[in-house]
Amino acid sequence: MLIIGIAGGTGSGKTTVVRKIIERLPKDEVVVIPQDSYYKDSSDVPMEERKFINFDHPDAFDWPLLEQHIALLKENKPIEQPTYSYITCTRQPETIHIEPKEVIIIEGIMALCDERLREQIDVKIFVDADADDRLIRVMQRDVVERGRTVEMVIERYQRVLKPMHQQFIEPCKRYADVIIPQGGHNSVAINLLMKFIKQQLRESRKQQEN
Repeated sequence: MLIIGIAGGTGSGKTTVVRKIIERLPKDEVVVIPQDSYYKDSSDVPMEERKFINFDHPDAFDWPLLEQHIALLKENKPIEQPTYSYITCTRQPETIHIEPKEVIIIEGIMALCDERLREQIDVKIFVDADADDRLIRVMQRDVVERGRTVEMVIERYQRVLKPMHQQFIEPCKRYADVIIPQGGHNSVAINLLMKFIKQQLRESRKQQEN
């Protein structure tokens, strides 16, 4: 089993990198664990206060549960992945059943921020992008998919995304084994990464056979 952690700022292209990795591996060999599924449940917080939750701070995540689930998968045991509603800021009663696979991808803005989680990751990847490129992608996504105005996106970027990126996400670059500039558009970096992943899987299978 190979555990891959893919981190990077909002709008950096993480999802594109994940998709390109998945496309090049057999479907029954890979599963993605979105870090976003592990936000803390805020059902005990008054509704009027939930809109102030900072989703770009490490304290927003349920690290112990995520670490426990990765440990279970490494032990070849299935997990019930939580689901989270951004609308109510609460964990939902529904879960997603996840079976262990040859490749486990943990994807999220802070996938490399927690030391205990990093210790469980075999390949640590940081997807990098210029700040203006990230802002444009965030703007395109939030205006189209989340109904926000351009002014709302810019205000949130300046107030939350930029300072949190500089304080928590950017420093995680130092832990990365691989840094992919320009996200999913960097075909050279992704090709090299896929060669490494397939080599690691071959070596893992040989060890299992022996």
